[in-house]
Amino acid sequence: MKLDILAIGAHPDDVELGCGATIAKEISLGKKVGILDLTKGELGTRGSVEIRKKEAFKAAKILGVSIRENLGFADGFFVNDKEHQLKIIEIIRQYQPDIVLCNAKEDRHIDHSKGSQLVSDACFLSGLRKVETENNGVRQNAWRPKHVYHYIQWKNSEPDFVVDVSGFINIKLEAVKAYSSQFYDPKSKEPSSPISSINFLESVAYRSQDLGRLIGTDHAEGFNVERFVAVNNLDDLI
Repeated sequence: MKLDILAIGAHPDDVELGCGATIAKEISLGKKVGILDLTKGELGTRGSVEIRKKEAFKAAKILGVSIRENLGFADGFFVNDKEHQLKIIEIIRQYQPDIVLCNAKEDRHIDHSKGSQLVSDACFLSGLRKVETENNGVRQNAWRPKHVYHYIQWKNSEPDFVVDVSGFINIKLEAVKAYSSQFYDPKSKEPSSPISSINFLESVAYRSQDLGRLIGTDHAEGFNVERFVAVNNLDDLI
């Protein structure tokens, strides 16, 4: 299966929080979208690997993505080296996405910036034919995504561009809330964490509202780029 977009996150729920509404909108437009989680989130303060796996697939179903995979890298301790790059390259070459969405370049959690650079490097190396990989014993062809975009996470980074996601924020919030072990639940007996407060959950909505306000729409999601984004003409800008 060829994907139009592959969204990659260091942890299950990164993608939903960062670009869930954009994914939902692209799928509504007929795009094939997949999610790749780098770790199982085993160091998370709340929940467990088993619970988060179930939550991740529930969220994927809500968004309507075509595939969701997990590479099982060590949460908190994965590094940007050849071994990890090759695992991501195999996935990129298998699904041949035109666009890759990945973690914020700089953020509170160390895995976000590490994951961001790791994925960016893998996307470049994936286009080199002398970097050899196999899938089910068959040598893979080189493939480099046309674009790599970084979604915004904990920090309020200034976006290079925003996507109007009006009408899709409720799908995003439903996918986020699928991770009931991680986010605000007044009945939960688990330890509190930076993302378990009502303030954090509400911030998911009001950030999109604020970005939407800046472009004159109801909701928007922001992204950072690695190189200039080109348009055919000024009418492409809204």
